[in-house]
Amino acid sequence: MTVFSNIKAIAFDLDGTLIDSVPDLAAATNATLTELSLPNAQEAQVRSWVGNGANMLMRRALMFAQPQVTDTQAIDVQLEQVMPRFMHHYGLHLEKHSSLYPNVLSTLKQIKAAGYKMAIVTNKPYKFTTPLLESFGISAFFDLVLGGDSLEKMKPDPLPLTHILQQWQLEPAQLLMVGDSKNDILAAKSAGLSSIGLTYGYNYGEDIALSSPTAVCEQFNEILALLNLSAEMNATSMEQ
Repeated sequence: MTVFSNIKAIAFDLDGTLIDSVPDLAAATNATLTELSLPNAQEAQVRSWVGNGANMLMRRALMFAQPQVTDTQAIDVQLEQVMPRFMHHYGLHLEKHSSLYPNVLSTLKQIKAAGYKMAIVTNKPYKFTTPLLESFGISAFFDLVLGGDSLEKMKPDPLPLTHILQQWQLEPAQLLMVGDSKNDILAAKSAGLSSIGLTYGYNYGEDIALSSPTAVCEQFNEILALLNLSAEMNATSMEQ
């Protein structure tokens, strides 16, 4: 089993990794499509569109709802017009149906207690990221939060991860990326980082293992064993 022994900090994706946000994204997407008198999408369809930021999500929705429109330039013009409405609807639905994945809170507590620095690296717009973290009571775990619009580029570009390396004066071997999408794994590889791929999130219907992360986990708390924390934390709790 892979054990990450040199890691000092961990960067986590948000949607599909810590929080299942698709129900709210689907509600906002369909509210926007309804305003345009376009067919709505099933939640499962929206789940396959998540991962490249809000603009790409809505672009995919517009293409799905208007298969007769083959002019990508026309879709781009329409997208520019409807994005403010999508942002409005998502703001209204932000915390209505989203939920933390199992074991996220307890695992983050143990990782924080072990002294690791933690960051959020998501393609979700920053203004929606911080309220979600606060709503689920996990904002205090993270020393840095980067949204999809925080820097000039977002995942799969390595810029957010290289930014963290510079900010925290770390070597690539000291930062670990944890995510559910090939965008997370590609960004990690480009930045020279190790990565953990989670199987339960949003990865366009593809097996995360196909992206060749350093390790694959089916449950979030499996990360603890990879950090060699499980036995240590259990022993500590038994002493108490």
